[in-house]
Order: sequence, then structure tokens, then C-alpha cells
Amino acid sequence: MRFESIDEMNSKLIQCTRCSRLVKFRNEVANRRSRFSGEEFWSKPVPGFGSIDSRLLILGLAPAATGGNRTGRVFTGDKSASFLFSCLYEVGLSNRPDSISRDDGLALMDLYITAVLKCVPPGDKPENGELENCREFREYEIESMKNLKVVLALGKIAFDTFRKYEKTKGYDVSDVQFKHGASYSIGNIRFYGSYHPSPRNVNTGRLTRNAFISLLSEIKEEFLSR
Repeated sequence: MRFESIDEMNSKLIQCTRCSRLVKFRNEVANRRSRFSGEEFWSKPVPGFGSIDSRLLILGLAPAATGGNRTGRVFTGDKSASFLFSCLYEVGLSNRPDSISRDDGLALMDLYITAVLKCVPPGDKPENGELENCREFREYEIESMKNLKVVLALGKIAFDTFRKYEKTKGYDVSDVQFKHGASYSIGNIRFYGSYHPSPRNVNTGRLTRNAFISLLSEIKEEFLSR
């Protein structure tokens, strides 16, 4: 399937029902979350957010069950979003320090955020076939970013997915290995890895606010200030 624009891609994306396991789960989630009883969940594939003309791409894993799957926007309405956007705001990559809903006035600065898997998977563990089914959507997003300079992958699955994409383009990625803060030049892209800002990583201190802000600051100063 080929798309004429990012808007056309997103209109087809939100209608996607290729992965029966994910369709079933994304619709069941609302009934399992009593804290959001009575709230209408998005419960569809979640598009990326920000300008496709940006120089920085942040890749997450997938919408969170009561985050993107509920609100319809990536990294919105959950604890991972609170951590991420407080840090993005600190370094001047967003206009506010939180991400609550699609109509909250949030804007990104030279940044596009998306997920390698467009629907929430059970246990945050996608199957290989599900990632493959999302391939044409995420690759169209990447290839539409004509000004792209930097990719920041949050977590190993997002990291490995982008690494695999670059390998299909003919680049030697044999030395590209996931490690927080590590960066690699692949063609004309600078590729960074980071621990995912999940509550598990943040609460255990595996990913600290200072470490993440330091990484974002490095990216902004090196690649987005020119």
C-alpha cells in the first residue's frame, strides 16, 4: 500500500484491523480499567504526533493501555508521558510539561513522536508478526521526514526495529547495539538509544530525570541548534 500524504496514511492507519490479537485487546482494555469507568476510549491504532518536517524523531514501543489507547495520542495521559514531557519541556522541545489529551494545546518543537507498534499489545509485548504488520506505516513516517537528522529510540524493541529498518537500506549496523545514551552514525542519521520512560524504569532508578534530560540536551545542542 502506498500513501499520497501523512494525512492519508493516518486515515488508513486508524481503520487497520490486521492484528486480531491487538484488535481484541485494545477494545477490552476499557472494560478492565475501573479508574476510567464511563470514559470513552480511543481503542484504535494511534497515529504519530508533531510535524513530519521535524529534524528529531522519537520512537516509542506502542500506545499505553490507558495512555495512547485511551486518549488517541502517543505518550498522552499516563505516567510515561508525564516523565517524558516534563523532560522535553525542560530542554525546550515542547510548549508544556505534560501531555493529557488531544485537545490540551500541546505543541512540539522540531520533534515528531510515534511508536513502532500502533496498537497496545498485551503485557507490552508485541509479536514479530504484529510489528511486521505495522511496518509500512512506520516506514512511511520515517521516509516522509525529509529533514530528519536524529532518531531517539525509547527501549530495546524500538531500537532494534529502527536498526533493522536501516539494515534493509543497506547500511552496516553490525556494531549498533542497544545501550542507554549510546549513539551511532548511520548514513546521514544520528541514532540514539535510551531506556524507555516507563514507571518500572523510572521508579527503580534505571532511568533518572537528570540522565534523560542530559541526553535530550546533548541531542538538541548538537543537532537542533544549527
